[in-house]
Amino acid sequence: MRYGLCLPNGGACADARTLAELAHLAEEAGWDGVFLEDYIVWQGHQDVPTYDPWVALAAMALQTERIRLGTQVTPLSRRRPWKVARETVTLDHLSKGRLILGVGLGDTSIDVSFTHFAEVTDARQRSRMLDEALDVLVGLWSGQPFSYQGEHYQVSDITLLPRPVQTPRIPIWVGGAYPHTGALRRAARWDGACLYKITNDDMTPDDVRAMKAFIQDHRDPSAPFDISVGGRPRGQDWEQERALIRSLAEAGVTWWIEYIPPETGGLDVVRACIERGPLRID
Repeated sequence: MRYGLCLPNGGACADARTLAELAHLAEEAGWDGVFLEDYIVWQGHQDVPTYDPWVALAAMALQTERIRLGTQVTPLSRRRPWKVARETVTLDHLSKGRLILGVGLGDTSIDVSFTHFAEVTDARQRSRMLDEALDVLVGLWSGQPFSYQGEHYQVSDITLLPRPVQTPRIPIWVGGAYPHTGALRRAARWDGACLYKITNDDMTPDDVRAMKAFIQDHRDPSAPFDISVGGRPRGQDWEQERALIRSLAEAGVTWWIEYIPPETGGLDVVRACIERGPLRID
């Protein structure tokens, strides 16, 4: 089991210098990864300062040596996949192969980055755009001549160098609502799932076993695959939390993610939440 933090890209702790400091602190405290949200306007709150996660991840990469870094999640339909290809490869080199790319549709109910900038809001269209964008990303990461003719994206005979440090490529985790079949099928195509339960409750061991069985039925079961769950603040009863994490690990979870929201109580409180370290079960 690995243990990660998810930090906001909005609020007092979200500027690049502070996030770099917090990532370094997380590494010192024994966390295995730090992931950032990816909003243009943090959760639709225009009164909350919001910072670019990709610039912050670059600063974080320079202040850490071991922990994995990434997004949970980037809504690819409001990004140009070739620009994301350049950003992710640059970060992968800067971090010496520690990047994980989390992707999803995004939530148009709270993310004004869609509604206020005339981005596509139709879920089915964004779903098709996400699948095409992932195909384009992987093709551009290959370092080989690449062309693509899709409904939403077209690429004509282009080679992007350098390739990612990681082989065969940068890992892709897919977010979305569980137990929606579409999100599960998409996750099975890639390297991991960072799904949230549609009821916003914790995943149960039975949920994880069902998810794992579905994934294994739709991909090579011998290929590595991460299942990341959690994504919420730590509960007050730490032993109860450990018992949950242990049961999920036994069911097949590989990452437990703890979220620290921007309204936690100020930067000192955020630091304290990080310094206490993960709730390890081993």
